[in-house]
Amino acid sequence: PDFDPVTFGQRFTRRTALARGIKIHYVEGGSGNPVLLVPGWPQSWYAWRHVMPLLAETYRVIAIDPPGLGDSERPAAYDTATIATYVDAFVDALGLDRVDFVGHDIGAWIGYAFAARYPEKVRRLALVDAAIPGIAPAEAFALTPERINKTWHFSFNALPGLPEALVAGRERMYLAWLFQSRAADKTAIDDAALDEYTRVYAAPGAMRSGFEYYRAIFASIEQNRATAAQKLPMPVLAAGGAQWLGSVMEVMVAPVARDLHVEIIPDCGHFVPEEAPQALARSVQKFLDSP
Repeated sequence: PDFDPVTFGQRFTRRTALARGIKIHYVEGGSGNPVLLVPGWPQSWYAWRHVMPLLAETYRVIAIDPPGLGDSERPAAYDTATIATYVDAFVDALGLDRVDFVGHDIGAWIGYAFAARYPEKVRRLALVDAAIPGIAPAEAFALTPERINKTWHFSFNALPGLPEALVAGRERMYLAWLFQSRAADKTAIDDAALDEYTRVYAAPGAMRSGFEYYRAIFASIEQNRATAAQKLPMPVLAAGGAQWLGSVMEVMVAPVARDLHVEIIPDCGHFVPEEAPQALARSVQKFLDSP
């Protein structure tokens, strides 16, 4: 679908909120029960631009830039238990008791950590196409011929110092390669989207803070293994692009969810909110409204 910034700007407003001393940038619109949309790396709130108008018909939609990503300020630590404390403070800053949480990629990492630690604040949790550290099966990270395109960046991004040195001045090239290699629909992330993602990740320190999520992955794994001993009490949707993680999502989430719903989005790669926004919005709406 085409994206018209003017029409979008008439329905949605950019704001910031202070959470534990850092500014969190978010975009919101619509009214009703609050739905928190959290993107992953290397993206920003903008990944939800096609989904937001669809959900804003019936919900108050709040799309955030996670700490350190997009236009949000950068925290000191990036393990997902720490990041969850910023989300908790953000929810408090907006005066919300409970939210429906929809996370894609690293947004799903954050979603699991937040829901496991603050279950009383999450009414329903949707996890979209992400290998969540500590609960993903080992094969999700395996360096095999058929999986290398899906897994190599975990090691590269986690290296100290090297990735930002190599990517500096080549942010657009790196991002374009990632989007092209992971999307089934190669047109889903167009030049305008690539311009926006390049803008936020070419900012000083932005690539480094994105890589820090990967450098903290071993801490996040230990944290999530500890919380996985208790199943999540709220209903959980595991959604995957059929041509990316797909059925791995169910294998990963089933052991940690009491009430599991699964959606495999056909003809879709990793970037589900942009490749299949209508299908994802339908799945999320059906899940949020189910008894």
